[in-house]
Amino acid sequence: MTSTPPLRALAIVCTLNRSPAPSSSQLLAEQVLELLAAEGATTELVRAADHTIPPGVAADMGEGDDWPALRERVLRCDILLLATPIWLGHPSSVAQRVLERLNADISETDDEGRPLMAGRVGAVAVVGNEDGAHKVSADLFQGLSDIGFTLPPQAVTYWVGEAMQGTDYQDLERTPEKVGATSAALASTTAHLARVLRERPFPAPPS
Repeated sequence: MTSTPPLRALAIVCTLNRSPAPSSSQLLAEQVLELLAAEGATTELVRAADHTIPPGVAADMGEGDDWPALRERVLRCDILLLATPIWLGHPSSVAQRVLERLNADISETDDEGRPLMAGRVGAVAVVGNEDGAHKVSADLFQGLSDIGFTLPPQAVTYWVGEAMQGTDYQDLERTPEKVGATSAALASTTAHLARVLRERPFPAPPS
């Protein structure tokens, strides 16, 4: 009897800042990954700003492009979490860059003719001290869905502080109860859907 490999969850953190600068987006992503680990998933985290990701909609932009290696990590995962701050009411430019590079695979298919990313589950984490968490998650949801990811119920967790104030998520003494509960719900539904899609993959499209 062979055991089923654990789910694989990858978080791509889309803060504008390179490591080791602190990041509220990374903190929330780490909390979600801890909850996914409790659901039996292996986890890894990438801070996109630490890598060279040129603009474009190709899988490989040539010499110096770090995206091909990151893309391979996406292809190995069952769950992709995009974590972003809110800037001017929108996802960060880094998050948009990641979606644009993922867009290279929008027309790619597997051996059964399914979208290349089909069977992978998408989720979103958003932080900010301005309005816009629902708008930001809607933007990322649409991009992930177009590319082929499947979204579970409650596929976003977020924290938005008081508008025009300087408190960040990482400044809080403890995780707000509602945020913790929302992150736990995201981890539960995301892991459940990923297991379902492993057991019952999408059918091949009609010929």
